Amino acid sequence: MAESASKRLKPTPIIGTHNGHFHADEALAVHILRLLPAYAESSLVRTRDPALLAECHTVVDVGGEYDAARNRFDHHQRGFTTTFPGRPTKLSSAGLVFLHFGKEVEEDGPEVELLWRKLYESFVEALDAHDNGISAYDPAAISAAGLSKRFSDGGFSLGAMVGRLNPNWNDPIPEDPAEAQRQEDEKFSVASRRIGEEFERDLDYYVRAWLPAREVVQRAFEGRAAHDPQGRVLVFEGPSAPWKDHLYSLEKESGGASEVVYVIYPEKPVPGAKWRVQAVPSSKDSFESRKALPAAWRGFRDEELDGITNIPGGVFVHAAGFIGGHKTLEGAKAMAAKALEL
Repeated sequence: MAESASKRLKPTPIIGTHNGHFHADEALAVHILRLLPAYAESSLVRTRDPALLAECHTVVDVGGEYDAARNRFDHHQRGFTTTFPGRPTKLSSAGLVFLHFGKEVEEDGPEVELLWRKLYESFVEALDAHDNGISAYDPAAISAAGLSKRFSDGGFSLGAMVGRLNPNWNDPIPEDPAEAQRQEDEKFSVASRRIGEEFERDLDYYVRAWLPAREVVQRAFEGRAAHDPQGRVLVFEGPSAPWKDHLYSLEKESGGASEVVYVIYPEKPVPGAKWRVQAVPSSKDSFESRKALPAAWRGFRDEELDGITNIPGGVFVHAAGFIGGHKTLEGAKAMAAKALEL
């Protein structure tokens, strides 16, 4: 953007959204705006009255208009199809506000674009899908496969978390319309803060932990040929870090010439720690491994495991084969090398 969206603002701009039953998308949209200095002291008007909305500087989730130049961010109008760059999910008011203001929420630096995309995909997109009635899985494909839930997962999601902060259907409503609106607005404020806390917690994690991990993973990724000529073993000889997200993206950026099969890292960041050998999942959230540790090793520990692998110092191999352990780094490397051969 040539000019940041918030720099167009006049002092203390008024934010408008709809009244009545509230949802996670406008609750988050309002919170994101209020994270920006220009909106920090903004008042909020919750109404469906076009005349009152016209007096608001910025309007989200109501009004039937998407016009970023005029700070109108609704998604309900016929023909609206806007998505986040590179993503298929139609935006809600949360996604629209994050699209235009999200980079200003994050810290300045060369990684702002990466953080902006990651935070959308990991947090905001789920709210866009929820508000637009888009399922995470294709309902027709699930039905055709005859799949159904084995049990209730409690119905808890980001959208449900906000939804249940609405008044109950049988809560008493004050006779005075102004008092009724005030009470409803108070509940919305609670909901906006609540979803905002989760958003800020994710933002803090990605800035302070996830992003620094990328450098650690990249060093290990670039040095993997020292452990396997085909680059199938990644070793964290120094500090280990959350690696799955970064490994998949680094493989994609490198052209996917060879996939990492096993990742080796210390069990704890202390001298003399034991070492883990973990099979890389087929995808980030999959329980299937690209190549699980050999079936003959699974479920065995200590001396029994040593007798099967012929690698003294083994600690365990999980019954599912996705992870194992050894007392030393060299032993863990030997386990990975042997597993590649079997």
